[in-house]
Amino acid sequence: MGSSKDNKIKNVNFFSRPRDASTSQAFQMGDTMTKLSFFIFGLGNIVNRQIVRGIIFLLIEIAYLIYMVAFGIRAIGNFMTLGTVEQGQVYNEALGIYEYTAGDNSMLFLLYGVITLMLTVGIVCVACLSGKSAFCTQFRKEKGMDVPSFWDDLRSLKEENLHAMLLTLPVTGIICFTIVPLVFMIMMAFTSYDHEHQPPGNLFDWVGIANFKAIFASGSKLAGTFWPILTWTLIWAVFATFTNYVLGLLLALLINRKGTRAKGFWRFMFVMSIAVPQFVTLLSMKTIFNANGPVNVILRALGFIGATESIPFFTDSLYAKITIICINIWIGVPYTMLSTTGILQNIPADIYEAAEIDGANPLTIFRKITMPYMNFVMTPNLITAFVGNINNFNVIFLLSGGGPDSMDYYYAGKTDLLITWLYKLTITQKDYNLGAVIGILVFIIMATLSLLTYRHTGSYKDEGAFQ
Repeated sequence: MGSSKDNKIKNVNFFSRPRDASTSQAFQMGDTMTKLSFFIFGLGNIVNRQIVRGIIFLLIEIAYLIYMVAFGIRAIGNFMTLGTVEQGQVYNEALGIYEYTAGDNSMLFLLYGVITLMLTVGIVCVACLSGKSAFCTQFRKEKGMDVPSFWDDLRSLKEENLHAMLLTLPVTGIICFTIVPLVFMIMMAFTSYDHEHQPPGNLFDWVGIANFKAIFASGSKLAGTFWPILTWTLIWAVFATFTNYVLGLLLALLINRKGTRAKGFWRFMFVMSIAVPQFVTLLSMKTIFNANGPVNVILRALGFIGATESIPFFTDSLYAKITIICINIWIGVPYTMLSTTGILQNIPADIYEAAEIDGANPLTIFRKITMPYMNFVMTPNLITAFVGNINNFNVIFLLSGGGPDSMDYYYAGKTDLLITWLYKLTITQKDYNLGAVIGILVFIIMATLSLLTYRHTGSYKDEGAFQ
Protein backbone atom coordinates (compact mmCIF):
# COMPACT_ATOMS: atom_id res chain seq x y z
CA MET A 1 0.00 0.00 0.00
CA GLY A 2 1.45 3.39 -0.98
CA SER A 3 1.53 6.51 1.11
CA SER A 4 -1.35 8.96 1.27
CA LYS A 5 0.66 11.35 -0.86
CA ASP A 6 1.01 8.67 -3.59
CA ASN A 7 -2.73 8.02 -3.39
CA LYS A 8 -3.41 11.73 -3.85
CA ILE A 9 -1.22 11.86 -6.93
CA LYS A 10 -2.82 8.74 -8.42
CA ASN A 11 -6.27 10.26 -8.02
CA VAL A 12 -5.32 13.48 -9.78
CA ASN A 13 -6.65 13.72 -13.33
CA PHE A 14 -3.61 15.57 -14.60
CA PHE A 15 -0.98 12.88 -13.81
CA SER A 16 -0.10 12.48 -17.50
CA ARG A 17 0.69 16.21 -17.69
CA PRO A 18 1.81 17.34 -14.23
CA ARG A 19 2.62 20.82 -15.48
CA ASP A 20 -1.14 21.38 -15.71
CA ALA A 21 -1.38 21.15 -11.92
CA SER A 22 -2.35 24.34 -10.15
CA THR A 23 0.03 26.06 -7.76
CA SER A 24 -2.01 24.98 -4.74
CA GLN A 25 -2.05 21.36 -5.94
CA ALA A 26 1.71 21.41 -6.50
CA PHE A 27 2.25 22.78 -2.98
CA GLN A 28 -0.15 20.33 -1.32
CA MET A 29 1.04 17.20 -3.13
CA GLY A 30 4.70 18.06 -3.45
CA ASP A 31 7.40 16.63 -1.22
CA THR A 32 9.56 18.70 1.11
CA MET A 33 11.95 19.81 -1.64
CA THR A 34 9.06 20.83 -3.86
CA LYS A 35 7.51 22.91 -1.11
CA LEU A 36 10.86 24.53 -0.33
CA SER A 37 11.19 25.40 -4.04
CA PHE A 38 8.46 27.99 -3.56
CA PHE A 39 10.81 29.85 -1.21
CA ILE A 40 14.27 28.78 -2.41
CA PHE A 41 13.83 28.91 -6.14
CA GLY A 42 15.16 25.97 -8.13
CA LEU A 43 15.93 23.82 -5.08
CA GLY A 44 13.77 20.90 -6.20
CA ASN A 45 15.27 21.02 -9.70
CA ILE A 46 18.84 21.08 -8.41
CA VAL A 47 18.21 18.14 -6.04
CA ASN A 48 16.72 16.17 -8.94
CA ARG A 49 19.74 16.93 -11.16
CA GLN A 50 18.14 19.62 -13.31
CA ILE A 51 21.09 21.80 -12.41
CA VAL A 52 20.89 24.53 -15.09
CA ARG A 53 17.15 25.05 -14.74
CA GLY A 54 17.46 25.21 -10.97
CA ILE A 55 20.38 27.66 -11.14
CA ILE A 56 18.40 29.95 -13.46
CA PHE A 57 15.53 30.03 -10.96
CA LEU A 58 17.95 30.62 -8.08
CA LEU A 59 19.76 33.47 -9.91
CA ILE A 60 16.45 35.20 -10.52
CA GLU A 61 15.67 35.06 -6.80
CA ILE A 62 19.16 36.27 -5.84
CA ALA A 63 18.91 39.18 -8.29
CA TYR A 64 15.55 40.18 -6.79
CA LEU A 65 16.89 40.01 -3.24
CA ILE A 66 19.92 42.12 -4.18
CA TYR A 67 17.60 44.66 -5.81
CA MET A 68 15.35 44.78 -2.75
CA VAL A 69 18.25 45.21 -0.32
CA ALA A 70 20.00 47.84 -2.44
CA PHE A 71 17.00 49.79 -3.65
CA GLY A 72 13.61 48.07 -3.40
CA ILE A 73 12.91 48.35 0.34
CA ARG A 74 13.70 52.05 0.26
CA ALA A 75 11.55 52.44 -2.87
CA ILE A 76 8.57 50.84 -1.12
CA GLY A 77 9.06 53.13 1.89
CA ASN A 78 9.21 56.20 -0.36
CA PHE A 79 6.17 54.92 -2.25
CA MET A 80 4.19 54.91 0.99
CA THR A 81 5.13 58.50 1.88
CA LEU A 82 5.80 59.99 -1.59
CA GLY A 83 8.55 62.05 0.00
CA THR A 84 8.97 64.12 3.13
CA VAL A 85 11.71 66.64 2.30
CA GLU A 86 10.70 69.61 0.15
CA GLN A 87 13.07 71.57 -2.02
CA GLY A 88 14.31 74.63 -0.13
CA GLN A 89 16.45 77.74 -0.42
CA VAL A 90 19.66 78.44 1.45
CA TYR A 91 21.42 81.80 1.43
CA ASN A 92 25.07 81.51 0.35
CA GLU A 93 26.84 84.33 2.17
CA ALA A 94 30.05 83.89 0.19
CA LEU A 95 28.27 84.39 -3.15
CA GLY A 96 25.46 86.56 -1.83
CA ILE A 97 22.76 84.52 -3.54
CA TYR A 98 20.09 81.98 -2.62
CA GLU A 99 20.77 78.39 -3.68
CA TYR A 100 18.26 75.60 -4.01
CA THR A 101 18.67 72.52 -1.84
CA ALA A 102 17.53 69.22 -3.34
CA GLY A 103 14.36 67.71 -1.97
CA ASP A 104 12.39 64.52 -2.60
CA ASN A 105 10.77 63.93 -5.98
CA SER A 106 7.29 62.51 -5.39
CA MET A 107 6.82 61.54 -9.04
CA LEU A 108 10.00 59.43 -9.09
CA PHE A 109 9.09 57.88 -5.75
CA LEU A 110 5.70 56.90 -7.18
CA LEU A 111 7.29 55.48 -10.33
CA TYR A 112 9.99 53.52 -8.52
CA GLY A 113 7.39 52.18 -6.10
CA VAL A 114 5.19 50.96 -8.96
CA ILE A 115 8.19 49.29 -10.64
CA THR A 116 9.16 47.58 -7.38
CA LEU A 117 5.61 46.35 -6.81
CA MET A 118 5.45 44.99 -10.36
CA LEU A 119 8.78 43.22 -9.87
CA THR A 120 7.42 41.74 -6.65
CA VAL A 121 4.34 40.46 -8.50
CA GLY A 122 6.70 39.01 -11.12
CA ILE A 123 8.84 37.27 -8.51
CA VAL A 124 5.71 35.71 -6.98
CA CYS A 125 4.89 34.31 -10.44
CA VAL A 126 8.45 32.95 -10.71
CA ALA A 127 8.03 31.34 -7.27
CA CYS A 128 4.92 29.56 -8.53
CA LEU A 129 6.79 28.43 -11.65
CA SER A 130 9.66 27.16 -9.51
CA GLY A 131 7.32 25.12 -7.31
CA LYS A 132 5.40 23.70 -10.25
CA SER A 133 8.64 22.86 -12.07
CA ALA A 134 9.89 21.01 -9.00
CA PHE A 135 6.57 19.16 -8.74
CA CYS A 136 6.77 18.10 -12.38
CA THR A 137 10.27 16.72 -11.82
CA GLN A 138 9.19 14.95 -8.62
CA PHE A 139 6.18 13.45 -10.40
CA ARG A 140 8.25 12.15 -13.31
CA LYS A 141 10.75 10.50 -10.99
CA GLU A 142 8.01 8.82 -8.97
CA LYS A 143 6.46 7.47 -12.17
CA GLY A 144 9.80 6.21 -13.46
CA MET A 145 9.84 8.69 -16.33
CA ASP A 146 12.92 10.43 -17.69
CA VAL A 147 13.77 13.80 -16.20
CA PRO A 148 14.37 16.36 -18.97
CA SER A 149 17.90 17.72 -19.20
CA PHE A 150 18.86 21.29 -20.03
CA TRP A 151 19.33 20.31 -23.68
CA ASP A 152 15.84 18.79 -23.67
CA ASP A 153 14.54 22.12 -22.36
CA LEU A 154 16.28 23.96 -25.19
CA ARG A 155 14.92 21.55 -27.80
CA SER A 156 11.41 21.98 -26.40
CA LEU A 157 11.62 25.69 -27.27
CA LYS A 158 11.50 24.66 -30.92
CA GLU A 159 8.56 22.31 -30.45
CA GLU A 160 5.93 22.20 -27.70
CA ASN A 161 7.24 25.36 -25.98
CA LEU A 162 7.76 27.35 -29.16
CA HIS A 163 4.96 29.71 -28.12
CA ALA A 164 6.80 30.53 -24.89
CA MET A 165 9.99 31.44 -26.72
CA LEU A 166 8.21 33.61 -29.30
CA LEU A 167 5.93 35.38 -26.83
CA THR A 168 8.52 36.16 -24.15
CA LEU A 169 9.84 39.33 -25.79
CA PRO A 170 6.41 40.76 -26.79
CA VAL A 171 4.96 40.05 -23.35
CA THR A 172 7.96 41.70 -21.71
CA GLY A 173 7.44 44.75 -23.91
CA ILE A 174 3.74 44.90 -23.02
CA ILE A 175 4.55 44.73 -19.31
CA CYS A 176 7.27 47.40 -19.50
CA PHE A 177 5.64 49.84 -21.89
CA THR A 178 1.91 49.28 -21.34
CA ILE A 179 1.08 47.71 -17.99
CA VAL A 180 3.61 49.58 -15.84
CA PRO A 181 2.63 53.02 -17.29
CA LEU A 182 -1.05 52.15 -16.85
CA VAL A 183 -0.55 51.19 -13.21
CA PHE A 184 1.49 54.39 -12.71
CA MET A 185 -1.36 56.45 -14.19
CA ILE A 186 -4.00 54.67 -12.10
CA MET A 187 -1.98 55.32 -8.94
CA MET A 188 -1.69 58.98 -9.90
CA ALA A 189 -5.47 59.30 -9.70
CA PHE A 190 -5.26 58.77 -5.94
CA THR A 191 -2.71 61.54 -5.33
CA SER A 192 -2.70 65.34 -5.19
CA TYR A 193 -0.41 65.62 -8.23
CA ASP A 194 -1.80 68.85 -9.74
CA HIS A 195 -0.56 72.29 -10.81
CA GLU A 196 -0.02 73.28 -7.18
CA HIS A 197 2.07 70.20 -6.34
CA GLN A 198 4.69 69.98 -9.04
CA PRO A 199 7.84 67.99 -8.22
CA PRO A 200 10.68 68.50 -7.58
CA GLY A 201 9.75 71.95 -6.25
CA ASN A 202 6.74 70.63 -4.33
CA LEU A 203 5.64 67.30 -2.95
CA PHE A 204 2.32 65.60 -3.56
CA ASP A 205 0.67 63.02 -1.33
CA TRP A 206 -1.93 60.26 -1.30
CA VAL A 207 -5.51 61.57 -1.10
CA GLY A 208 -7.48 58.35 -1.53
CA ILE A 209 -10.66 58.75 -3.59
CA ALA A 210 -10.88 62.52 -3.04
CA ASN A 211 -10.34 63.21 -6.76
CA PHE A 212 -13.21 60.90 -7.73
CA LYS A 213 -15.44 62.57 -5.15
CA ALA A 214 -14.54 65.98 -6.63
CA ILE A 215 -15.57 64.81 -10.10
CA PHE A 216 -18.95 63.55 -8.89
CA ALA A 217 -19.61 66.08 -6.10
CA SER A 218 -22.95 67.79 -6.62
CA GLY A 219 -22.60 71.51 -7.34
CA SER A 220 -18.82 71.48 -7.86
CA LYS A 221 -17.28 73.05 -10.95
CA LEU A 222 -15.61 69.76 -11.86
CA ALA A 223 -18.96 67.94 -11.79
CA GLY A 224 -20.51 70.81 -13.75
CA THR A 225 -17.87 70.19 -16.40
CA PHE A 226 -17.74 66.40 -16.38
CA TRP A 227 -21.43 65.64 -16.92
CA PRO A 228 -22.04 68.03 -19.86
CA ILE A 229 -18.82 66.87 -21.52
CA LEU A 230 -19.74 63.21 -20.97
CA THR A 231 -23.18 63.87 -22.48
CA TRP A 232 -21.71 65.59 -25.52
CA THR A 233 -19.09 62.84 -25.88
CA LEU A 234 -21.78 60.15 -26.08
CA ILE A 235 -23.95 62.24 -28.43
CA TRP A 236 -20.94 62.87 -30.66
CA ALA A 237 -19.96 59.18 -30.66
CA VAL A 238 -23.49 58.06 -31.59
CA PHE A 239 -23.90 60.58 -34.41
CA ALA A 240 -20.36 60.17 -35.72
CA THR A 241 -20.69 56.39 -35.80
CA PHE A 242 -24.16 55.88 -37.19
CA THR A 243 -24.25 58.75 -39.69
CA ASN A 244 -21.08 57.39 -41.28
CA TYR A 245 -22.43 53.85 -41.24
CA VAL A 246 -25.85 54.65 -42.69
CA LEU A 247 -24.64 57.11 -45.32
CA GLY A 248 -21.64 54.94 -46.22
CA LEU A 249 -23.94 51.94 -46.67
CA LEU A 250 -26.39 53.90 -48.82
CA LEU A 251 -23.51 55.18 -50.94
CA ALA A 252 -22.18 51.65 -51.38
CA LEU A 253 -25.65 50.39 -52.35
CA LEU A 254 -26.03 53.21 -54.86
CA ILE A 255 -22.67 52.50 -56.49
CA ASN A 256 -23.17 48.71 -56.53
CA ARG A 257 -26.68 48.72 -57.94
CA LYS A 258 -27.06 47.06 -61.34
CA GLY A 259 -28.00 50.26 -63.14
CA THR A 260 -24.97 52.29 -62.00
CA ARG A 261 -22.31 52.72 -64.66
CA ALA A 262 -18.59 53.32 -64.15
CA LYS A 263 -18.62 51.85 -60.66
CA GLY A 264 -14.83 51.90 -60.46
CA PHE A 265 -14.74 55.62 -61.29
CA TRP A 266 -17.19 56.53 -58.51
CA ARG A 267 -15.32 54.43 -55.96
CA PHE A 268 -12.07 56.08 -57.04
CA MET A 269 -13.51 59.56 -56.59
CA PHE A 270 -14.58 58.87 -53.02
CA VAL A 271 -11.39 57.02 -52.16
CA MET A 272 -9.45 60.13 -53.21
CA SER A 273 -10.64 61.85 -50.04
CA ILE A 274 -9.03 59.05 -48.01
CA ALA A 275 -5.71 59.55 -49.78
CA VAL A 276 -5.44 63.07 -48.34
CA PRO A 277 -4.08 62.99 -44.75
CA GLN A 278 -6.89 63.56 -42.27
CA PHE A 279 -5.22 66.44 -40.47
CA VAL A 280 -4.82 68.28 -43.81
CA THR A 281 -8.53 67.88 -44.52
CA LEU A 282 -9.48 69.04 -41.02
CA LEU A 283 -7.27 72.12 -41.13
CA SER A 284 -8.60 72.96 -44.59
CA MET A 285 -12.17 72.67 -43.34
CA LYS A 286 -11.36 74.88 -40.37
CA THR A 287 -10.12 77.56 -42.79
CA ILE A 288 -13.10 77.15 -45.12
CA PHE A 289 -15.66 77.59 -42.32
CA ASN A 290 -14.02 80.29 -40.21
CA ALA A 291 -15.51 83.77 -39.84
CA ASN A 292 -13.83 85.12 -42.98
CA GLY A 293 -13.53 81.82 -44.83
CA PRO A 294 -14.83 81.04 -48.32
CA VAL A 295 -18.24 79.84 -47.08
CA ASN A 296 -19.06 83.06 -45.24
CA VAL A 297 -17.62 85.17 -48.08
CA ILE A 298 -19.84 83.41 -50.63
CA LEU A 299 -22.91 83.76 -48.41
CA ARG A 300 -22.25 87.49 -48.07
CA ALA A 301 -21.79 87.86 -51.82
CA LEU A 302 -25.07 86.07 -52.47
CA GLY A 303 -26.87 88.22 -49.91
CA PHE A 304 -27.87 85.43 -47.55
CA ILE A 305 -26.15 87.22 -44.66
CA GLY A 306 -25.19 90.85 -44.08
CA ALA A 307 -21.97 92.36 -45.38
CA THR A 308 -20.46 92.41 -41.90
CA GLU A 309 -22.09 89.25 -40.61
CA SER A 310 -20.79 85.71 -40.52
CA ILE A 311 -22.22 82.36 -39.49
CA PRO A 312 -20.48 81.28 -36.25
CA PHE A 313 -19.54 77.78 -37.39
CA PHE A 314 -16.98 77.35 -34.59
CA THR A 315 -17.75 80.19 -32.19
CA ASP A 316 -21.31 79.19 -31.25
CA SER A 317 -21.62 75.92 -29.34
CA LEU A 318 -24.63 74.55 -31.25
CA TYR A 319 -23.30 75.57 -34.67
CA ALA A 320 -19.88 74.16 -33.75
CA LYS A 321 -21.29 70.76 -32.79
CA ILE A 322 -23.40 70.51 -35.96
CA THR A 323 -20.46 71.61 -38.11
CA ILE A 324 -18.11 69.08 -36.52
CA ILE A 325 -20.56 66.22 -37.09
CA CYS A 326 -21.09 67.24 -40.74
CA ILE A 327 -17.37 67.51 -41.45
CA ASN A 328 -16.81 64.13 -39.82
CA ILE A 329 -19.36 62.67 -42.25
CA TRP A 330 -17.30 63.96 -45.17
CA ILE A 331 -14.19 62.35 -43.71
CA GLY A 332 -15.68 59.06 -42.54
CA VAL A 333 -18.23 58.04 -45.19
CA PRO A 334 -15.61 56.89 -47.78
CA TYR A 335 -14.11 54.45 -45.25
CA THR A 336 -17.53 52.95 -44.53
CA MET A 337 -18.32 52.84 -48.23
CA LEU A 338 -15.23 50.72 -48.88
CA SER A 339 -15.95 48.33 -45.99
CA THR A 340 -19.59 47.86 -46.87
CA THR A 341 -18.80 47.45 -50.58
CA GLY A 342 -16.68 44.42 -49.84
CA ILE A 343 -19.43 42.91 -47.69
CA LEU A 344 -22.17 43.62 -50.24
CA GLN A 345 -20.20 41.91 -52.97
CA ASN A 346 -19.91 38.78 -50.82
CA ILE A 347 -23.64 38.35 -50.16
CA PRO A 348 -24.63 35.26 -52.22
CA ALA A 349 -26.45 36.35 -55.36
CA ASP A 350 -28.76 33.32 -55.24
CA ILE A 351 -30.38 34.71 -52.06
CA TYR A 352 -31.43 37.85 -53.94
CA GLU A 353 -32.60 35.81 -56.92
CA ALA A 354 -34.72 33.56 -54.71
CA ALA A 355 -36.27 36.60 -53.02
CA GLU A 356 -37.12 38.20 -56.38
CA ILE A 357 -38.70 34.95 -57.59
CA ASP A 358 -40.81 34.89 -54.44
CA GLY A 359 -42.05 38.39 -55.30
CA ALA A 360 -40.15 40.43 -52.74
CA ASN A 361 -39.83 44.12 -53.63
CA PRO A 362 -36.51 46.03 -53.30
CA LEU A 363 -37.46 47.49 -49.91
CA THR A 364 -38.30 44.08 -48.48
CA ILE A 365 -35.05 42.62 -49.86
CA PHE A 366 -33.15 45.44 -48.21
CA ARG A 367 -34.89 44.97 -44.84
CA LYS A 368 -34.87 41.17 -44.78
CA ILE A 369 -31.57 40.29 -46.48
CA THR A 370 -29.16 43.19 -46.91
CA MET A 371 -29.50 44.92 -43.55
CA PRO A 372 -29.44 41.74 -41.37
CA TYR A 373 -26.35 40.53 -43.22
CA MET A 374 -24.64 43.93 -42.98
CA ASN A 375 -25.48 44.35 -39.29
CA PHE A 376 -24.24 40.84 -38.49
CA VAL A 377 -20.87 41.46 -40.12
CA MET A 378 -20.45 45.14 -39.26
CA THR A 379 -21.54 45.16 -35.60
CA PRO A 380 -18.04 44.46 -34.21
CA ASN A 381 -16.72 47.20 -36.51
CA LEU A 382 -19.44 49.58 -35.31
CA ILE A 383 -18.47 48.92 -31.70
CA THR A 384 -14.85 49.63 -32.56
CA ALA A 385 -15.85 52.80 -34.41
CA PHE A 386 -18.00 53.94 -31.48
CA VAL A 387 -15.12 53.48 -29.04
CA GLY A 388 -12.79 55.21 -31.47
CA ASN A 389 -15.13 58.18 -31.74
CA ILE A 390 -15.28 58.53 -27.96
CA ASN A 391 -11.50 58.96 -28.19
CA ASN A 392 -11.55 60.92 -31.47
CA PHE A 393 -9.03 63.55 -30.50
CA ASN A 394 -8.06 64.77 -33.99
CA VAL A 395 -11.43 65.96 -35.27
CA ILE A 396 -12.27 68.03 -32.18
CA PHE A 397 -8.80 69.38 -31.52
CA LEU A 398 -8.03 70.40 -35.11
CA LEU A 399 -11.46 71.85 -35.94
CA SER A 400 -12.63 73.70 -32.85
CA GLY A 401 -9.92 73.12 -30.27
CA GLY A 402 -12.74 72.25 -27.90
CA GLY A 403 -14.16 75.76 -28.12
CA PRO A 404 -16.03 77.92 -27.69
CA ASP A 405 -14.64 78.32 -24.18
CA SER A 406 -16.95 78.55 -21.20
CA MET A 407 -16.42 80.20 -17.84
CA ASP A 408 -18.80 77.64 -16.35
CA TYR A 409 -16.42 74.78 -17.19
CA TYR A 410 -13.16 73.84 -15.52
CA TYR A 411 -10.62 74.51 -18.28
CA ALA A 412 -12.85 73.07 -21.00
CA GLY A 413 -14.91 74.25 -23.96
CA LYS A 414 -18.38 73.47 -25.19
CA THR A 415 -17.21 70.98 -27.85
CA ASP A 416 -14.53 69.26 -25.77
CA LEU A 417 -14.72 65.49 -25.50
CA LEU A 418 -13.48 63.70 -22.42
CA ILE A 419 -10.25 62.91 -24.27
CA THR A 420 -9.59 66.54 -25.27
CA TRP A 421 -10.48 67.72 -21.77
CA LEU A 422 -8.00 65.18 -20.41
CA TYR A 423 -5.38 66.64 -22.77
CA LYS A 424 -6.01 70.15 -21.47
CA LEU A 425 -5.95 69.04 -17.85
CA THR A 426 -2.59 67.33 -18.25
CA ILE A 427 -0.64 69.20 -20.92
CA THR A 428 -1.96 72.72 -20.30
CA GLN A 429 -3.04 72.82 -16.64
CA LYS A 430 -0.72 70.13 -15.20
CA ASP A 431 -3.58 68.59 -13.21
CA TYR A 432 -2.28 65.07 -13.70
CA ASN A 433 -4.40 63.58 -10.94
CA LEU A 434 -7.65 64.76 -12.56
CA GLY A 435 -6.39 63.64 -15.95
CA ALA A 436 -5.77 60.17 -14.53
CA VAL A 437 -9.29 60.10 -13.07
CA ILE A 438 -10.77 61.04 -16.46
CA GLY A 439 -8.66 58.37 -18.14
CA ILE A 440 -9.95 55.71 -15.74
CA LEU A 441 -13.56 56.81 -16.22
CA VAL A 442 -13.20 56.79 -20.02
CA PHE A 443 -11.84 53.24 -19.85
CA ILE A 444 -14.71 52.08 -17.61
CA ILE A 445 -17.30 53.67 -19.91
CA MET A 446 -15.81 52.22 -23.09
CA ALA A 447 -15.21 48.75 -21.65
CA THR A 448 -18.72 48.54 -20.22
CA LEU A 449 -20.47 49.73 -23.38
CA SER A 450 -18.32 47.55 -25.65
CA LEU A 451 -18.76 44.34 -23.67
CA LEU A 452 -22.47 44.76 -23.03
CA THR A 453 -23.19 45.66 -26.65
CA TYR A 454 -21.09 42.93 -28.20
CA ARG A 455 -22.45 40.17 -25.97
CA HIS A 456 -25.99 41.00 -27.16
CA THR A 457 -25.18 40.89 -30.87
CA GLY A 458 -25.67 38.06 -33.33
CA SER A 459 -21.94 38.16 -34.11
CA TYR A 460 -21.29 36.91 -30.58
CA LYS A 461 -24.29 34.63 -30.04
CA ASP A 462 -24.33 32.89 -33.42
CA GLU A 463 -21.10 33.56 -35.25
CA GLY A 464 -21.74 30.91 -37.92
CA ALA A 465 -25.20 32.11 -38.91
CA PHE A 466 -24.22 33.65 -42.24
CA GLN A 467 -21.48 31.24 -43.28
